[in-house]
Amino acid sequence: MNTITQRESAPVVAPPASPVPPAPGLFAPLNLSFTDWRDRRVWVIGASYGIGAALARELAERGAKVAVSARNRELLGEVAQTTGALAAPLDVTDADSIRQARDTLLAQWGGIDLVLVVAGTHIEMRAQDFDLAAARRLLEVNLHGVLNCVDAVLPVLLRQGAGCGIGIVSSVAGYIGLPRSLVYGASKAALINFTETLHGDLRPAGIGVYLINPGFVDTPLTRKNDFRMPALMDAAAAARTTLDEIAAGRFEIHYPKRFTRWLKLLRVLPYRLQLWLVRRITGG
Repeated sequence: MNTITQRESAPVVAPPASPVPPAPGLFAPLNLSFTDWRDRRVWVIGASYGIGAALARELAERGAKVAVSARNRELLGEVAQTTGALAAPLDVTDADSIRQARDTLLAQWGGIDLVLVVAGTHIEMRAQDFDLAAARRLLEVNLHGVLNCVDAVLPVLLRQGAGCGIGIVSSVAGYIGLPRSLVYGASKAALINFTETLHGDLRPAGIGVYLINPGFVDTPLTRKNDFRMPALMDAAAAARTTLDEIAAGRFEIHYPKRFTRWLKLLRVLPYRLQLWLVRRITGG
């Protein structure tokens, strides 16, 4: 395990803006394509288990230089040991810890090609058992934690300019309101909107922005569910799909498509029909 020793964070100042390149054509890829992963410097935040850990393993197999971060040091150490990744423990709710990890990575690598923000949690909730404290805890991780990560890495990406990128993991639960997802779905919907806008702001600078919306993926969080999960996907397959679609320059990466396409269809239906179908399909 290669553990990075944290040091005092230093401000990262972006240089003057470079000329804005022309926007790609209507049918051009929406994003930078990472066609060769060899020696790419990739930082996976939220890599102690699940999709994040699977991404670290797949990146290592493809020849990338990988750094992994998470709050659970023991699990993080296991991932780092099996992948040869650098381990930079942090807590996404602690902005200082993210900046410290960023600075130590920059000291090791001199730059970062791609940041994948995977960190998130799930709390099942309905209106009948609404818990304000639990709702705030969930938002602190799923939304504010991601914003903390973006705040730390955005100056680095802007300073480096074209050729780097950031991927943010949201969820198809952000598409429409689903039972048991009263606050979880709202946090993911906010991330979808945020990432869409981030893409619009960074695309002219040649910085890639990738919105990753998984459906049901077999992780410790989904194993707590007591209901049928359509088209359940294993984490390794999710990681391969994510990296393949980043390589293809996709903006939104969603899977498994035999499930997510149905949710996309529900999303565009009139509310009367959408809400009726959600009740019929989910029993909610």
